[in-house]
Amino acid sequence: MAAELMERQFERVPRMRELHSGEWIERDYYVRHMTETVLRIRLNNEVDTYALFKVGSQDDTLAARLAQYLAEEFGHEGMFTRDLARFGVGIDALNATPVFPSTAKLMGYLRLAADTRGPAPTTLWDWFVEWYSDRYNQVITDKAAEEFGREFVRGTQTHLDFDEAHDHDELMFRTVSRAVARFGTAEQAYADLATYVDLIGDYFAELHAATAVRAVSRA
Repeated sequence: MAAELMERQFERVPRMRELHSGEWIERDYYVRHMTETVLRIRLNNEVDTYALFKVGSQDDTLAARLAQYLAEEFGHEGMFTRDLARFGVGIDALNATPVFPSTAKLMGYLRLAADTRGPAPTTLWDWFVEWYSDRYNQVITDKAAEEFGREFVRGTQTHLDFDEAHDHDELMFRTVSRAVARFGTAEQAYADLATYVDLIGDYFAELHAATAVRAVSRA
């Protein structure tokens, strides 16, 4: 289902398919994408922490799995900020960058959903993040290394290697399976996944719109 939903976004959003298949990349586009990645990681850690709070003592096994994931993810944005620094984006510029509307909507959705449905929506998002990374991020990173140089993706590659070594996609699948069984339904999970992928498509549309003009003028 995730693959089918992503295919719909590839059909509607300029350049999205080419980026994810390793056929195309552009400097401004990639740098802004990595900037948003850092900003989203920070916000994601906050909503994950809130989801862990909502588990409380209702399911210790689920809480332990989510806590493990959080412990292994906290601070990882530093891997990406080192790459951004090589592109000339310092921490002050990074901190001053507002997130795209789609990111704000996504994080707001996760925060509010946790109030009414506990950790299930957030853990499903975390699973999708890992599924997406496992399927696409190495392809994008390899293309960036080819285009800009391996030294510009060292931090990003370190993060990918860490996730693979710690089997985060499997950890989050077990986590979301338990969260949905305990706090939600399969139908709600499918609806949430469709919402998330739509917002991802919105994000890449915003990213394209924000950087396409600069790319044309640079050419």
